[in-house]
Formats: sequence, C-alpha cells, structure tokens
Amino acid sequence: MTCFVNYRDKIMEKVYLIKDLARLSGQTVYTLKYYLNIGLIKEVDRSPETNFRYFDDATIERLKKIRELRRENKSIAEIKEILEFSTGFTK
Repeated sequence: MTCFVNYRDKIMEKVYLIKDLARLSGQTVYTLKYYLNIGLIKEVDRSPETNFRYFDDATIERLKKIRELRRENKSIAEIKEILEFSTGFTK
C-alpha cells in the first residue's frame, strides 16, 4: 500500500508500511525487523498515533542491494561494512 503522509510538517511521498516493504522486497517482516534492529535499514518516519513505521523507495533499493550481496554469500557484517562505505549510512 502506497500512501502519502504528512507528519510533523514533513511531506513524504510513496511511503510503505513494513508489510508492504516485505511484499515489495521479497523479504519477510521478521527479516526486515531484524535488519532494523541491527541497523541495516532505517524507518523514515513513525506515526505518533499508531506507532507504525514508514519506509521509502530508497529503503527498497537498499534491500535489493542487501539481497544481491546475500546471494554473493556475504555475511551480515560484510554487508554492513559495504553499505556504510558506499552510502555513509550508519545506525
């Protein structure tokens, strides 16, 4: 489900709930929550009313890269290092 939200005066387009992110990325919700916990991905916002996490298209692209690296038999530690080096993304 794609939606448009406006939280705390931020307008965000094309945001996804975690279940939508799972469907679009081919990952399970459990895996996505694990990736959140270890810092491989980040939510872009969270609803103050429902506590739902929101993700954007950049997260989907990041998940594609993670999946590609996993197919190359890279460990989670190696993936974190590669992604942090290439994007400057840290937890």
